[in-house]
Amino acid sequence: MAVLIISAIIVIVDQISKLLVRGFSVPFLGIEHNGFYYGESIPIIGDFLQFTFVENPGIAFGIDIGIEAKLFLTIFTFLLSSAIFVFLYKNKRNVLTYRIGIALVLGGAIGNLIDRMFYGVLFDYAPLFYGKVVDFINFEFPDFTLLGSTFTRFPIFNIADSAVTIGVIIILLFAPENNFGIKKKNGNNSLDGNNSELDKNEINGSDLTSQEEKSL
Repeated sequence: MAVLIISAIIVIVDQISKLLVRGFSVPFLGIEHNGFYYGESIPIIGDFLQFTFVENPGIAFGIDIGIEAKLFLTIFTFLLSSAIFVFLYKNKRNVLTYRIGIALVLGGAIGNLIDRMFYGVLFDYAPLFYGKVVDFINFEFPDFTLLGSTFTRFPIFNIADSAVTIGVIIILLFAPENNFGIKKKNGNNSLDGNNSELDKNEINGSDLTSQEEKSL
């Protein structure tokens, strides 16, 4: 399925960006990249956009769910990603835009799943399934108050989070349910056609009856 290429690209770009930010080493190849120190920020567009290294133990956009639910979240994400993959395979003839949205969600889910499953072991700070997600995209904006709540900043996120968000928006806009009106219209046209044929038969029947009465 061609749309799975989109998922693969999201996973690769997401993981490369996270490793560049966090740092990594490959001793047998003599490769070592230090990355950012925790909390370090590098301005990209002034103070508006920065790359800031933080780690998120919870779900997307820095939402912490607590260590108790960590294992459940990781297993659930794995099962959900598997279900999405199967769904994409079984719906490979569905609307292309809709499948692209699902592929974005799948790529983003797998990207963060890798962090949760393996980063704790890879970087030697937690057991398998208890890793933290690397976040680094940091938007700053002026404080504002909405509905009694004051917002000072947008949560730091990553490419996988962005893919999931964009994918969900695309799914909501292009889900097959949004095409029901077209299908219903076609169905009505078909019904109208049947009714027209029925009316024609009734008219022909009436003409035939009239002719028989005249001949009598």
